Amino acid sequence: MPLTVRELVKGYQREIQQTADLLPDRAAQLLMQLSALVGNVLDEIREADSEYAVTLLHFLDTEKKANRAKIRAEISPEFRRAREARDTQKLIEELTRSLKYFLKAKETEYQMARHQ
Repeated sequence: MPLTVRELVKGYQREIQQTADLLPDRAAQLLMQLSALVGNVLDEIREADSEYAVTLLHFLDTEKKANRAKIRAEISPEFRRAREARDTQKLIEELTRSLKYFLKAKETEYQMARHQ
């Protein structure tokens, strides 16, 4: 069975965390793979938000108080799905920043080594 986007991102995260001496080529490859997943995550967020809106609207129609409706909606699977999609987006952003910083540091290190 193919991996989900979340599983792929978690796998990349584990690899980055557990690899003591990540090679620049592999870091660049991971950066490209993470960047390629951004569109999938944005699609998931859009779809999950839409489903959550329907759930929230249902609870707003059935509850007397809006705050109770919101609480009920926020314990729904639709809210959890939207939250997981947003968390995945944030994780991709942080991993991307980390990899870019790593690659920039390696580039600087190589340049300094060449000039010595």
